[in-house]
Amino acid sequence: MHFWKEGAANRVKIATWNINSVRLRIALVTRFLREHQPDVLCLQETKVLNELFPVKPFEKLGYVHHAINGQKSYHGVAVLSRLPFAKKGAQEFCGKSDARHMAVTFENGVELHDFYVPAGADIPDPAANPKFAHKLDFLREMARIFEKRSDRKTQPAILVGDLNVAPLENDVWSHKQLLDVVSHTPVETELLGEAREAFEWSDVTRAFVPHDQKIYSWWSYRAQDWEASDRGRRLDHIWVSPALKGAVTSQAIIRKTRGWQRSSDHVPVIAEIEV
Repeated sequence: MHFWKEGAANRVKIATWNINSVRLRIALVTRFLREHQPDVLCLQETKVLNELFPVKPFEKLGYVHHAINGQKSYHGVAVLSRLPFAKKGAQEFCGKSDARHMAVTFENGVELHDFYVPAGADIPDPAANPKFAHKLDFLREMARIFEKRSDRKTQPAILVGDLNVAPLENDVWSHKQLLDVVSHTPVETELLGEAREAFEWSDVTRAFVPHDQKIYSWWSYRAQDWEASDRGRRLDHIWVSPALKGAVTSQAIIRKTRGWQRSSDHVPVIAEIEV
């Protein structure tokens, strides 16, 4: 079986979305899939045990290949695909079984990692806030895992997910006001940068959107009118390895889904990649 879909030789469309409960928002997910037709959908914060994951609505739409790593009520990641996997497996981070990673390899050898990095709670002090300390340790471990590999130049790989860090000045609505707010603090942006450099990943969104332009993928539920205030952050990312750096043909952040009824506070990010 070929990896690539018919009619679009050597091209795959991948989407990533923190869905904030896949069972609660299954109608939104299926609507998105019908409208945008990605070949692969990576979800985060699925909040469901593996055996209770709602696979049937995905299978009806052709997403018959599943790689699911979930737990009750919290966290959880999943890869739903029209394309078969040669292998799949999850890795634990920081000695915790909290369902924050899933990796698959497709039949043509392309490797895909789906991550849900810890949010880190509200206090940006690892000494006072164990959740923030966990987040920093998680980012450090991401870097260590990839920097140990010797195939960074040759392995076609994609990393996606809710990385819970807005790394650049224009990835947040106010760089100055958010410098001491979790997700945009200097220690977080530095550690995410180290994780990116560990495998020489390229940031797909910023390859298409200039650094001086603001762009977001998350808007807080606390905002009375999220669209009018537009106080967003870019927390959701797609990265590609050096072997795929020149292969990305497009990217999009699907902002309109934030306005759907009972939406997630995150919106999908999409990339199309050719090999």
